[in-house]
Amino acid sequence: MVDFHQNGNTATLHNLRTRGLEDLAYELETFAQSRKMSLILPCLYSELETEAMPNILAESSKVTYLHRIIIGLDKADADQYRLARQFFKGLNQNHIVIWNDSPRMKELEARLVGMGLAPTEAGKGKNVWTSMGYLIGCQDSAVMAIHDCDILTYTNELLARLIYPVANPTFPYQVAKGYYARVGGEKLNGRVTRLLVSPLLIALKRVIGDRDYLDYLRSFRYPLSGEFAMRSSILPDLRMPSDWGLEVGVLSEAWRNLAPKAVCQVEIADAYDHKHQDLSPEDAAHGLNRMSVDICKAIFRKLAADGTVFTPNTFRTLKATYYRSALDLLEAYYTDAQMNGLKLDRHSEEASIELFAENIMRAGQTFLENPHETPFISTWNRVHSADPDFLRDMQAAVAADAQDYQ
Repeated sequence: MVDFHQNGNTATLHNLRTRGLEDLAYELETFAQSRKMSLILPCLYSELETEAMPNILAESSKVTYLHRIIIGLDKADADQYRLARQFFKGLNQNHIVIWNDSPRMKELEARLVGMGLAPTEAGKGKNVWTSMGYLIGCQDSAVMAIHDCDILTYTNELLARLIYPVANPTFPYQVAKGYYARVGGEKLNGRVTRLLVSPLLIALKRVIGDRDYLDYLRSFRYPLSGEFAMRSSILPDLRMPSDWGLEVGVLSEAWRNLAPKAVCQVEIADAYDHKHQDLSPEDAAHGLNRMSVDICKAIFRKLAADGTVFTPNTFRTLKATYYRSALDLLEAYYTDAQMNGLKLDRHSEEASIELFAENIMRAGQTFLENPHETPFISTWNRVHSADPDFLRDMQAAVAADAQDYQ
């Protein structure tokens, strides 16, 4: 995807194919001498049994500039935690596996519940939040990166390109968002971005008018990517969403906390493929069905926080406007796919658009009926204020788990 286009809102750092990984890694090693870098890997135990994770492990082991790797492990029992620790012994870097379901971690969660600060639901958001808390407690990393653990096309160049913009001390960026072409095999992927987020942002601009926040979100080529890097100084004040609106939520927090010039997007891969979620049209609690509602709510909440007034009539108009915009974009995606010899099933794509249109209404209704809903996990600054010993105790619990379950 070689180009040099800038959208004027968010700096875009392209891969112009003029610099190799070896040169990039050498410079990152230089930065690492004074700016330690850590990687967070939020994963389910089941992902260790996929074809993606062994390759991610092998590629990560080649990285020489990382100070620490933090693996947040979800949905694992004691035996699976032991197996996970054995699995990650293949890493050459200093690393720790946080067993989020251990008795000690559950006790810590109960302390948060008692203070009214506990995450409201389990999932990737809680996993990332816990891992960030551990990293904050370490107090030794200037830069942090996160990427998913189901990337089938992973190479360590992805990490190098992702972390470079915030690791380079001469760059102004505090947050870097990864982007890539969602092409896998012979298919055009990225359904939720293509068929929900892009046309929804177009429709919102038509219905509620110009908003700087909408222009900001529209400037990202792949706003739902799970890959981003940050300077660690901003982590204590970061409000993490607890639902599936994590990626949009992080971008919204960057918008709230930072100057526009402190955020960039960076091309990190020529192509990207990972585990695909089912649409789950019959089950609103799973798959892209659930994800689409959470993403819509995340966008609506942020717009409301900036002063936008929503009514039932707003959401009815928005649904109709979205539907027309989505079908128009589908035509462009179809011709693009045809020209490039890719497959695109128009029937299934239109079925997805119909489901997403209904979910815009569902998300809007939920938003209006629950004005006191607080979907964000408390910031680590607030947790520290309420319980100054919590981060220290969490690090002790993680170390004790590692000692007891060797």
